[in-house]
Amino acid sequence: MKAAYDEIADWYEEEFLSRGDPLGLQGVLRELLGEGRGPCLEIGCGTGVHAALVRELGWTPVGVDLSAGMLGHARGRLPAVRGDAGRLPVRGDRLPAVIAMMAHTDMPGYPAVLREVARVLRPGGVFVHVGVHPCFCGGFADRSDTEAVVIRPGYVDGHWTKASWTDQGVRDKVGASHWPLAALLQAFLEAGLVLERFAETGGPVPVALAIRARKPQA
Repeated sequence: MKAAYDEIADWYEEEFLSRGDPLGLQGVLRELLGEGRGPCLEIGCGTGVHAALVRELGWTPVGVDLSAGMLGHARGRLPAVRGDAGRLPVRGDRLPAVIAMMAHTDMPGYPAVLREVARVLRPGGVFVHVGVHPCFCGGFADRSDTEAVVIRPGYVDGHWTKASWTDQGVRDKVGASHWPLAALLQAFLEAGLVLERFAETGGPVPVALAIRARKPQA
């Protein structure tokens, strides 16, 4: 199976990541994941750029991603396997922590991924989702004005598109799936996850929405 990111893996590692962390993703990950011990699985780990922070917080980072090209760059950052996020190669009730960083729009079956997250988390385990903001990012959002965002028709229609306001990012290259905010939050609830905390980052209008959820205690 060839993953969309295989074709842009080198560009992503050498050019895209060189821009640093302008959206403050590391900060919200630190805030919502917090310190802990044990394995922390990153779904859609890509090149593994978040592994250092996960390790700094005391966790042991491990990853899974569909793209062999991206995983080639992840070597040395974290142990990772090539796999489908909708069918995680992990036994149930095993993991104390799972994260997904700016990955949910790359997964057309994200509700099924959330069900897998709930399956592999041990009771009381934490899941941190950091993704593009469903209200202000997508093919319906024109962010070319640095002081405003123009929202055009299309937000309520869950869909996949390569439409993007810029050709300097990822979405015009690999496309993105979109869920309105209500549909995204409902998918967490239907997976059996308990929503605990939220954060937004990026500006002047938020670019990313972060969610901390937990698997209920047995």
